[in-house]
Amino acid sequence: MSRTLYHLDAYCREFDASVTRSVQNASGVTGVILDRTAFYPASGGQPNDLGTLNDVKVVDVTEVGQEIVHWLEQPLTETRVHGQIDWTRRFDHMQQHTGQHILSQAFLELFNAQTVSFHLGPESCTIDLDRVILEPERLDPAEDRANAVIVADRPIVARFVSADEVSTLGLRKAPTVDEDIRIVEVEGFDRSPCGGTHCARSGEVGQIALRRAERRGHETRIEFVCGWRALRDHRRKTRALHETAQSFSVQERDLPAAVQRLSAEAAEQRRELQQLRGELLPREAERLLAQARVWGTRRVVVQSFAGRDVTELRRLASLLTATPGVVALLGTGGELARVVFARSSDAGADMAGLVSQTCQEFEGKGGGQADLAQGGGFPGQRLAEALERAFHSLTEH
Repeated sequence: MSRTLYHLDAYCREFDASVTRSVQNASGVTGVILDRTAFYPASGGQPNDLGTLNDVKVVDVTEVGQEIVHWLEQPLTETRVHGQIDWTRRFDHMQQHTGQHILSQAFLELFNAQTVSFHLGPESCTIDLDRVILEPERLDPAEDRANAVIVADRPIVARFVSADEVSTLGLRKAPTVDEDIRIVEVEGFDRSPCGGTHCARSGEVGQIALRRAERRGHETRIEFVCGWRALRDHRRKTRALHETAQSFSVQERDLPAAVQRLSAEAAEQRRELQQLRGELLPREAERLLAQARVWGTRRVVVQSFAGRDVTELRRLASLLTATPGVVALLGTGGELARVVFARSSDAGADMAGLVSQTCQEFEGKGGGQADLAQGGGFPGQRLAEALERAFHSLTEH
């Protein structure tokens, strides 16, 4: 077992150690095991540390059994190493993890909501609570309570205890191990088992800001940020709010009303536009029929559009095929293509089969009925080619 310096001192940034063994994973990446290390391996929702060993980058740190493996960008030749932790990353993780302890206890204290899982991501963190709590007016007190603990700058102490002591400590949750039980205590507020790295005082967390709450069955997922992340999040949102308010020529406090007003106006304009387009569809159908290709005694309309609504394409196809002896091969482009194939009742062609065949050739999919089918999912830039292929498949049979 490596001696875990991060348990003794989470603020240890540099250390010297000896390589006890080298390993290699299935991908050929070399890892080393040290007699002592300050590198924290991914565990308990907290990501691993990064840094260097003798200036060789440590790209991952994992715990395999009772050994901590430092995976390296390239092999080491020395048996003695000087390790350096990426302190910015480590302290960020300390802020987030300590903030999680405080926030979890705040929700337990105010709502009897227990934290059932924790995830520390690269941009934000989440906890899952065993109750549904979504209303902002209920979330605000928990956020306030957590930040009051931060402002109080309470000492935070980590220590190992015996299994016999656990029942006397009033822990927020039960430990998952029977030995080497490590307890992290935010003085006078929270006491819970944890093997992660934490700040020495609650004030170092800086701030806890809740970003959103999302219902997940009978649980609630709370997304939050702490410390420097909270500052960057505030700065980004403040700038976005200011720039948006300027673009609307309103004060920031008036922005929600301005957005609602313009959104309603845009919805009305879209409704009017759809109505006008609907009125123009019969004329467009007449124009397309006049330009249709001849297939024996039938006419085939082959037409691609840019960014056209599929529902509107279906209406246009319906108008076209209301005329006897017509087949409509219509498509709309964009990042992904969508196609609508239709025929009049006397045109005698299987649109479902044609759509399926065409889309499969271009790595898409589709289906429907013999008289009307649709599909897509292939690159939009290949739409014209796909419609031509469909036309030739239709007329060759």
